[in-house]
Amino acid sequence: MQTPQAVMVYGAAGHTGGFVVDELVRRGLTVVLAGRSDARLAAVSARHPALERRVVAVDDPEALGGALDGVGAAVNCAGPFLDTALPLASAAVAAGAHYLDVSAEQPSVRLLYAELDDAARSAGVAVVPAMAFYGGLADLLVTAALDGDTEADAVEVAVGLDHWWPTEGTRVTGERNTATRMVVRGGRLVPLPSPAPTGTWPFPAPLHEQEVVQLPFSEVVTLTRHLEMGELTSYLSSASLEELRDASTPPPSAADADGRSAQRFVVDVAVRDGTGTRRLSAAGHDIYAVSAPIVAEGVARLLDGRFHRPGAVAPGQAFDAADVLAALEAHPAGITLARRDRPRH
Repeated sequence: MQTPQAVMVYGAAGHTGGFVVDELVRRGLTVVLAGRSDARLAAVSARHPALERRVVAVDDPEALGGALDGVGAAVNCAGPFLDTALPLASAAVAAGAHYLDVSAEQPSVRLLYAELDDAARSAGVAVVPAMAFYGGLADLLVTAALDGDTEADAVEVAVGLDHWWPTEGTRVTGERNTATRMVVRGGRLVPLPSPAPTGTWPFPAPLHEQEVVQLPFSEVVTLTRHLEMGELTSYLSSASLEELRDASTPPPSAADADGRSAQRFVVDVAVRDGTGTRRLSAAGHDIYAVSAPIVAEGVARLLDGRFHRPGAVAPGQAFDAADVLAALEAHPAGITLARRDRPRH
């Protein structure tokens, strides 16, 4: 039976959701706008008047099932994902639809892996949380750097931002997500030390060396889903974290015709094993806007069959990581990749 091609974007009226809708429409996909507020969805409809709107709450399973009628993939952009991911993903799997989200939250990703793998396999669909800037991009970079290997002695992920102008959704999620963050030590998930260790990281251009603090996001959960690592450490530029924590920091504002902010980012990964250190980085603009082509690339591949297997899977486990990164680099608002390997001496 042919998979329906309509894509439902839940949280379509949010900041990231708007970028996702625009990107899916640009790709020629049939998009269904969904969310909790018809008034907010109407504002999206003003930009895309031909798109259908479906108003539904995540705490109404029967209504969610009806909202997914004729949908081949559901993209969840409505955080906090601790509240929305499992209900929407469960409804999607029950309806025979793929599920993706843009979660940076470790607990929500772990929950989907634990609860939905068997059901998704049985339904022949994929559940791919964290297919976005946080989580997904680092997962794809590390997977591509390993180039077919599935083990590493140590992996470091460093996220550098020249600014972090947080959305309202980011602030709400931060207040909701109080779970202890996890890292990998001795091949096991363990709590991040408190206070979090600090240091410096030699980012490639345009950020160069920055003070950083250990702050793991959902990439720790996605990477440990399909790779074996002795250690996995994640860093964030300290200045951007200070901006995030400052209540007076403004939200992102449009700096170009596509609505992207002027924020610049670099995600730099270092993978160490017996052969040396493999490094791969991705640079670009606007962490919220770039999540749209990342998750849309996943949607397109799920709908046309270019994914490895059904189940609750990580981005680098679901897709050909190097091929996805190449597609993102070729995207009009894409990323710039750079590789800097060092052989062992």
